[in-house]
Amino acid sequence: MMSTAPSDPPYDSAPSGPASSRRPELLATAAAAVTVVLWASAFVSIRSAGEAYSPGALALGRLLSGSLVLGAIWLVRREGLPPRAAWRGIAVSGLLWFGLYMVVLNWGEQQVDAGTAALVVNVGPILIALLGARLLGDALPPRLLTGMAVSFAGAVTVGLSMSGAGGSSLLGVVLCLLAAVAYAGGVVAQKPALGHASALQVTTFGCLAGAVLCLPFTGQLVREAAAAPATATLNMVFLGVFPTALAFTTWAYALARTTAGRMGATTYAVPALVVLMSWLALGEVPGLLTLAGGALCLAGVAVSRSGRRTPPQPGVPGAATPPEPLAEDARGR
Repeated sequence: MMSTAPSDPPYDSAPSGPASSRRPELLATAAAAVTVVLWASAFVSIRSAGEAYSPGALALGRLLSGSLVLGAIWLVRREGLPPRAAWRGIAVSGLLWFGLYMVVLNWGEQQVDAGTAALVVNVGPILIALLGARLLGDALPPRLLTGMAVSFAGAVTVGLSMSGAGGSSLLGVVLCLLAAVAYAGGVVAQKPALGHASALQVTTFGCLAGAVLCLPFTGQLVREAAAAPATATLNMVFLGVFPTALAFTTWAYALARTTAGRMGATTYAVPALVVLMSWLALGEVPGLLTLAGGALCLAGVAVSRSGRRTPPQPGVPGAATPPEPLAEDARGR
């Protein structure tokens, strides 16, 4: 018999007042911030682990590590299986985003330089906004479009500043573009699932679906793990625990409380943070063009997430409203 997650208090049972009305928004913003910081850190770890592990093996090792952590938390919290209505979105997002995206991105980054990869993959947030508007009915307000344009210009600037002559191949560009499409499709598929299941449920079973898709790389993972240096293996485990298990859960928590397009725009902060982390961790001093591009990325994110907020007025057309409660037995946390 299917068990269900313990329900959270209804939104309307919370204390009234300006502070309490903004609490869900502040928590979602904090969750999004955790996500982009950890996803930015992943690029540094991928660079190290990718020297010892092939694309498929690295993706499988990362997903298995993430699945173990998520599964343990899921068992401790006793959230049970997701409702039937959530499974389609979980399966699609797991196969596209957790599975296909990670493999082809790892592969693509071996074929092109980091700048070209950043340029092509950053098409993803634009695709998310367009698919969200077409399939989910998300709005495309002018501030979101303006912010995304500014951030994309920043990503282009960062990419151009990091691109090396002769470091790209047609195969690599196609793989990075496929990664962007898989990323966008996974996010748009995940959004409806979060209306029925918790962030932990969606992330746990999505990660498991991606791991199942990558099982054909088991032999490679075993052989390469036996020969890999400890630092590479530790980086692979780090990728599974933090940028996957933790960051994908905080992402799902925030996505359940905003639109897919707005969350996609938030990820434009990642290139700027990658530049900063590479500077601090790897001693890679960025040039002025790279710094300018990073500043544009952050400015665009700020614009896309800004906007005049009005007090919730249920029943008034066009007025801002608090996040709709998710299914009573499985809200995002």
